[in-house]
Amino acid sequence: MIELKNDRFLRALLKQDVDVTPVWMMRQAGRYLPEYRKVRKQAGDFMSVCQNPELACEVTLQPLRRYALDAAILFSDILTIPDAMGLGLYFETGEGPKFRKPVRSEADVNALKVTKAESDLPYVLDAVKLIRKELNGSVPLIGFSGSPWTVATYMVEGGSSKEFSHIKSMLMNTPQIMHQLLDILADSVTDYLNAQIRAGAQAVQIFDTWGGALSAHAYETFSLNYMKKIVSGLIREHEGHQIPVILFTKNGGHWLEQIVESGCDCVGLDWTIPINNARSRVGHQVSLQGNMDPAVLYGSADSIRDEVSLILNQFGKGNGHVFNLGHGIHQHVDPDRVTDFVDAVHELSAQYH
Repeated sequence: MIELKNDRFLRALLKQDVDVTPVWMMRQAGRYLPEYRKVRKQAGDFMSVCQNPELACEVTLQPLRRYALDAAILFSDILTIPDAMGLGLYFETGEGPKFRKPVRSEADVNALKVTKAESDLPYVLDAVKLIRKELNGSVPLIGFSGSPWTVATYMVEGGSSKEFSHIKSMLMNTPQIMHQLLDILADSVTDYLNAQIRAGAQAVQIFDTWGGALSAHAYETFSLNYMKKIVSGLIREHEGHQIPVILFTKNGGHWLEQIVESGCDCVGLDWTIPINNARSRVGHQVSLQGNMDPAVLYGSADSIRDEVSLILNQFGKGNGHVFNLGHGIHQHVDPDRVTDFVDAVHELSAQYH
């Protein structure tokens, strides 16, 4: 096994000493990079990149060639599991993901089976193995999945949604069917993340993009409880190293204390909560990841530097901070501004360690 040359990301997740605050970005491999757009154009579409291990590896590595990032994240999608369930995933230009066969009834849910990554999603695991090999110990590799609730929103709505009318109707009128669906997804995600870990992922993140669309009670019942179930079933040590788990609920700042009870190592924060507020509430229990507004990257180098400085100052001295955006990077950001961002984090954070 090749030893990591840069392990500050993993150390920060576990609240261990680091020289500077590590940084990576959600969606760091993606449409803002011209080299990514070139690969995607050649491949034909987004899923053709995901399903080709060589292309998925190439686009995973692209941002690491440009920027001094402290981690790589597998290039894939949160909807690989329902795609493997045969729901007919496709992408409409400008409209995002859609399913030809949305899940709307008890019969639809009964027809679903728990996915097994080794047989149903081998292309993801092949990509993880190849990326890990090509990284050659330079930085750690993050594996990921969508949360059961977030994946279910796409499956039931048939695509992206603002109102979530179909899934909230299911939740209110047939909660037992909702729970059955979420159970299938939780078991699928647990198997999927464990397979990624066995294939070489050195940390994992669960993206709960739409958890914040729920009320406090519904969030705990229909989202957090299923993430807890996943965390309790994950491989937490592999190749002699601890495998940290990050939970990220967008608009989840109200519920940090409950999220920590899941047993995760790190809580991801969006930009709507001051990081000093989060640290005072749960920083003694977990590390924190975040939380710059992605729109800051539309600003000048100086304004980016000021915002980085503000967040570092708010977090304060000590360990347990992974710098990230509060959500994924926007597609129209100038790639040079990311250089300003990453370099500012490393340069300005040394004084806090």
